[in-house]
Parts: sequence; C-alpha cells; structure tokens
Amino acid sequence: MGRLVQGVSVLTTVEGGHDHAMTADTVTSVSLEPLLVLACVETEARFHDAVVAAGVWGVSVLAADQRPLSEWFATRGRPLHGQLDRAAFTRGTHTGVALLDGALTHLECRTAAVHPAGDHVIVVGEVLDIGLPDTVGPALVHYRGRYGSIA
Repeated sequence: MGRLVQGVSVLTTVEGGHDHAMTADTVTSVSLEPLLVLACVETEARFHDAVVAAGVWGVSVLAADQRPLSEWFATRGRPLHGQLDRAAFTRGTHTGVALLDGALTHLECRTAAVHPAGDHVIVVGEVLDIGLPDTVGPALVHYRGRYGSIA
C-alpha cells in the first residue's frame, strides 16, 4: 500500500480535558448524503481511546510546508500534555477540537460508527463543518515511505 499516494492529515480530539492528536494518511470520503468521512486509527495508539470516548474529532489536511507537524504528531511516546504547543490552532465551533492553522482544509466530525478492522478501527464521522481557506498551496503527501507534495 506504500505505492498508493496519500494525503497527510492531523486528526485531533479533546477528551478528559486533554487534547489528543495523531498524523493520519488514511482519511477518506465515504458519502455525500449524509456527508461522511472515515479515518483509520491503530487500536494501540493513545488517540484510539480518546477519539472513541470523545465522539467528536477534527481533520486538518496538511499543506506541504507543514511536514514538521506531521512528523511531530507521528512521534510515538511524545508527551500528552502540551503536545499541541508546537502548533498554532483554533478551536472548532461545533466540537471544540483543535484545528491546525495553515491547513488546506478543516473538518469537524461527530462519530457515526466505529468498525474493528484488524489492528485498527475505522472511525466513520458525520461532517458537521468544513473550513476552507481563501488561498490553497501545495498539499503534503506520503508515498513509498517518504513525504512529497502535489499542487
């Protein structure tokens, strides 16, 4: 699957008074009516328990210049407290989750279903809001284990 070009996003949620985030390259459109997306989350990841408990989550689709954020939120064992200190963000108006500034698109989602799938779960979310910036630059992508960009 490393030969499948994937856009890179950061998923966020807030649970128990703490922000949680993870890098994902498995965010996919599911349905237009109702508007649904999915994300795959490893069951062993700290983010898994938080997103399942919270029931709401955000997607920040990363721009090419946000690679350092992608790498940070993919780092295993990073501290829970203050993990968003490296990222400028605003809170979503519908969910309260962190949405990263400079992202190409933001989605705020409410969990509609969670499906076990091997060592991951598929989290399906109803899109509550979409944020589109006025200007859009190149997107950060992942291909064959490496980062790249596409305009």
